Amino acid sequence: MRATIEDFKTGWFGIGLGIKKSELDLLIQRLETLKNNPDLHFHLGSTYSGSGGVGDIEVYVEPEGSEDNLTMTGFPISPDPK
Repeated sequence: MRATIEDFKTGWFGIGLGIKKSELDLLIQRLETLKNNPDLHFHLGSTYSGSGGVGDIEVYVEPEGSEDNLTMTGFPISPDPK
């Protein structure tokens, strides 16, 4: 996995999360576990190599009705392979 930070120079930042195909099944498994056990959580933790970056991402179930500050968008449309 690889996490990146993009500074939009507006006070807002983008976080990119690159996941290898070989890691997808484990992530799906962890998300399914959260779906069935909403009191649990898991972390995506850094190797802390390099000069800085994303140190930790905690993944947990947010209570229904709580105020959101993110939305989930769709996949981008791929270019037509003509």
